[in-house]
Amino acid sequence: MEEKTVKSKLIHRGRILTLRIDEVILPDGKRTTREIVEHPGAVAAVPLLSEGGRKVILVRQFRKPVEEAIYEIPAGKLEPGEEPRRCMERELEEEIGYRAGKLEKLISYYPSPGFSAEIIHIFLATDLEKTEQKLEKDEFLEPITLEFEKALRMIKEGRIKDSKTIIGLLLTKGKLHH
Repeated sequence: MEEKTVKSKLIHRGRILTLRIDEVILPDGKRTTREIVEHPGAVAAVPLLSEGGRKVILVRQFRKPVEEAIYEIPAGKLEPGEEPRRCMERELEEEIGYRAGKLEKLISYYPSPGFSAEIIHIFLATDLEKTEQKLEKDEFLEPITLEFEKALRMIKEGRIKDSKTIIGLLLTKGKLHH
């Protein structure tokens, strides 16, 4: 069930990703090509506030590939060799201005393994302490605090379309209702 790489050609090396084309030998001996996106991986967290019931902090951000402002849980790209938990701590403070007293790993998954090597590590962030938002110079996003149940309804209504956000919220729902 493996594909053996015969040749690999670098097409583009960018700030966020690298694109290459691999020539492979299939299990039946035939040759074909695979377009592959290399990505350093990412982290995301469901930040839960517990004052007055369960609330979650999402961010609303314009995403150029889909030409739309979408709702997401706070997230960020891993730096080379960076540990996911440390990256998540940094990203929570940068994007929403909170420090998590507790970060619990929920899942690691491949969002698009048909063409990308990206892996996303999702955490549940609780015991939040307010600090200060520290957006990077090219980041424009709006933190939005809402009832956790409303965020779940937004998934059903098609208002939340981002996979890491959907997965994070649904896994958190499973933890809260047990």
